[in-house]
This record gives sequence, structure tokens and C-alpha cells, in this order.
Amino acid sequence: MTVTVRFAPSPTGLIHIGNTRTALFNWLFAKQRSGQFILRFDDTDVARSRQDYADAIFRDLEWLGIRPDRIEYQSKRFAAYDAAVERLKKAGLLYACYETAEELELRRKIRLSRRLPPVYGREALKLADAEKATLEREGRKPHWRFLLPNFASDPFETSRTDICWNDIVRGEETVDLASLSDPVLVREDGTYLYTLPSVVDDTDFGVSHIIRGDDHVTNTGVQIALFRALGAEPPAFGHHNLLTTISGEGLSKRTGALSVSGLRESGIEPMAVASLAVLTGTSENIAAVRSLDELAARFDPSHTSKSASKFDPAELDVLNRTLLHGMTFDEVKERLAALGIAGDGAEPFWRAVHGNLDRFSDAAVWWRIISDGPVEKPQLGDDDLGFVRVAFDLLPPEPWDRDTWKVWTDQVKQESGRKGRALFMPLRLALTGRPSGPELADLLPLTGRERILARRP
Repeated sequence: MTVTVRFAPSPTGLIHIGNTRTALFNWLFAKQRSGQFILRFDDTDVARSRQDYADAIFRDLEWLGIRPDRIEYQSKRFAAYDAAVERLKKAGLLYACYETAEELELRRKIRLSRRLPPVYGREALKLADAEKATLEREGRKPHWRFLLPNFASDPFETSRTDICWNDIVRGEETVDLASLSDPVLVREDGTYLYTLPSVVDDTDFGVSHIIRGDDHVTNTGVQIALFRALGAEPPAFGHHNLLTTISGEGLSKRTGALSVSGLRESGIEPMAVASLAVLTGTSENIAAVRSLDELAARFDPSHTSKSASKFDPAELDVLNRTLLHGMTFDEVKERLAALGIAGDGAEPFWRAVHGNLDRFSDAAVWWRIISDGPVEKPQLGDDDLGFVRVAFDLLPPEPWDRDTWKVWTDQVKQESGRKGRALFMPLRLALTGRPSGPELADLLPLTGRERILARRP
């Protein structure tokens, strides 16, 4: 059997780091098994779905290294859903309901007051054709519910009906269909809710494994029943825990919290996002993993905790620095060239600065400092100003190498009597305009005597 998974975002906003957890769980699961990955846009909500969001989601996934084998849009498949609806109606498994939202809420409250579970009582099944006609003449349009198989013969006498599956992530799971309301599959305006299109698509596309957030566990019981009602064998299911911030706040596409595009624009590396999204809430330590291949080798969905996974967004900065500090010149050569950093000096430049970068774009700042001097004129006190001027007069002749810094500062120390921070900090400020950064022993030969003399205050 070919393993086929799907990631099914709604293109109604930008995906966030929590969504990437689902995408990556599916991608890594398929990658381990030489399987197929489908990107399916659940865009049946035509009013809210937008192509620019779909395009942004595709770009975000590509940035992460996820390249779908197939892309589908639910908005192009309404004929398949219509056919499934007719099959369910003919089988007596989809029935018309005319209650308003207010009427349903009142019934729910009445059941709760009687200490009964707040499930739909299937009152619409009792309506005669004449009653339905009257309601429709009054302007009411039906919504359609799927009749759950949680009774022997009388739909008003439900009994415990367990739907069980061995969850890829959580192990043995059970949902009692008798504890649930018959789900609405079709709205009053004829549009589809999530459940029916998902089941039809998963069947038609040969999806073998559905891996998603654990907020769908209850839905899975309903969907398995719907798969069977449509004559299909349900796929395997896995439900991973959800990511929340350290304060317990959930993530939402609507609010744009920690969106992938925002993280990318802020300079976070894709593997920092992937490492945090996948390893948080598992038995693996959160560490900066260098590639999706390496992450796939470590990935085991069964090692995921059942409780929500809290993470600190600041961890992204730590992972980001670790990844940058470990990158070789060959890995970044093209990216440096895109910043205008090329030529014979590019490789020694990278070796000099990469251990001090928080973001890759910081490399361009250091290249400018080496080439043109400090971005802002350093502020030196009178004592330090005089000291720096004397130090510049003692610059040794070229050629320079990494030892030149020690030769120079040893002579400056001898002439000035300064040492430690009092010696090094004024020189660092004069040369770079910054109180910290790469080793000056590395920067000095990259900068050259002429450009350094031009910085003499």
C-alpha cells in the first residue's frame, strides 16, 4: 500500500507555526515511507476563502521544504459532494431539519436543565411531509443532518455505539456515537460543512493516513461512520497535541499569531520553525535540526505527548542562532551573493562573522561595517578619543593576517599602559561602532589598513 497523506488548510488566513506542526507531521510521516503528500485547500467557504491566501500557504510550505506531490481545491469538486449527498438521502441517512439557531439553543438549555446530554433529539425525523411543506412556505430552508448509526431500530432509542481505532499518535481511542448530535453536513444555503467534503476527498484521493490536531478526535468517530455509510474503508488516523504559547494561548489564523510568513520576514530560518514545531511536546529534546532528512530520522509520532504543548517563541531565536552558527560557507554561498557579498573575501568573511549572527541578514550589516565603517559615528569620551588616535598611529604595515591584531594591541598596550576592556573596547567602537561582535583578529585583515585609517577619529 502506498502511504498517502494530506494537509488541508482553509485559505482564509495565513498559516502559523501550529499549522506547520500538522503539515510537517504529515510530510515527515510520508517521507519516512516514500509516500505521497497532498496539499488540499478546504475552500468550500467561498465567501471567506481567497486565492492570495492559498498562494501564501503554498509559499510558506515551500519555504519550509515541503513540496506537495499533488494540489487540490475543494471548490472544484462540488459535483462529487452533491453525488454523495444524493447517495445518503436515498439511503435514508441524511434528513432535512428546519430549526433555527435560536430554537436549537432553547432545546439545548431545556435538556441541560433536565440533566440530559445536550444532543439533538432528532425532532425533525418526526415531521410529516405536510409539516415540512408548511415550514418551507413560511420561508424556512432545511439544513441536512447525517443520521448516526447509534441505535438498533428506533432512532429515538439510542444506545452506546463505540467507534474505536488505533491512533498513530495516541494509541487506542474510542468515541461513543450515542453521546453526539447528528452532525449537520449541508447548511440552509446549500453549502457544505467540513465533514462531508473531507470524507469524499480522502476516499477519492486514496488517503491512507490522516494526521491532524487532537481537537479532531471526536470528529473522527463521526467521520469513520460517514466513510462506512458511503461504502469506503476509513483510513488510519493520528491526532497530535496542539501547540500553545507558554501562557497557554492557542494559535489562530484569524489573529495571525506567529504566522509563518511573519517569521520568515523577521529572519527566522525554516529549520528553526520546523525543529520547534515538530519536537515540542515529544520525548525528543528541542534542538536545532539542520535538515528535514535529519528531522525525519528522529521523528516518531507515537512519542508525542497527549497533553497540549507549550512553547516559548523566544526558543525560535535560540534555535535560529544555533543553525546560523553551524552553517558552512558552501551552504550559504548563494544567499551571501544575493546580499552582495561575493568574491574572494566572502568565505573568510563568513568564517569571521557567522558565530555572531542572530539573523542571516545581519551578515549584510557586518559586510557594510567592514567595507564602509561604522553605521553611526562612535561616541568616545575625551580620554578614549586620545587613546584611539594614538593607537591608530601605531597600526603596523601590511600584509596583515590574523596575528596582526595581537601585534598591534601588544604595541598599543606597551605605549598606553592600558589593558583589558579599557584597551579593547575603545578600539572595537572605533573600528565597528558596536560594543560586541566578531573577533577583531578576524575583521582586521578583512578590512585592511587603508579603510581602518579612514576611521581614525
